[in-house]
Amino acid sequence: MALDSAQKAQIVAKFARKEGDTGSTEVQVALLSARIAQLTEHLKVFKKDFSSRLGLLKLVGQRKRLLAYLKRKNYQSYSKLITELNLRDK
Repeated sequence: MALDSAQKAQIVAKFARKEGDTGSTEVQVALLSARIAQLTEHLKVFKKDFSSRLGLLKLVGQRKRLLAYLKRKNYQSYSKLITELNLRDK
């Protein structure tokens, strides 16, 4: 279920602020978005997988908190990130 290391490295390289950056808010949101998309596809097939559904809800909540933080701290980076990831803004 988890992202493989090649996908993860590609996402980190695309959204990193500088070389070796794996923990910035932008990278974390991008990784969570990829994981959420993967779990959503899984739940379309396995509709009764309630434990995965709970995990999905936790990931969505975590992404929401990180996006709120980024919006507060660096609005330019936030707006760039949501356009690249095709996320909606409230």
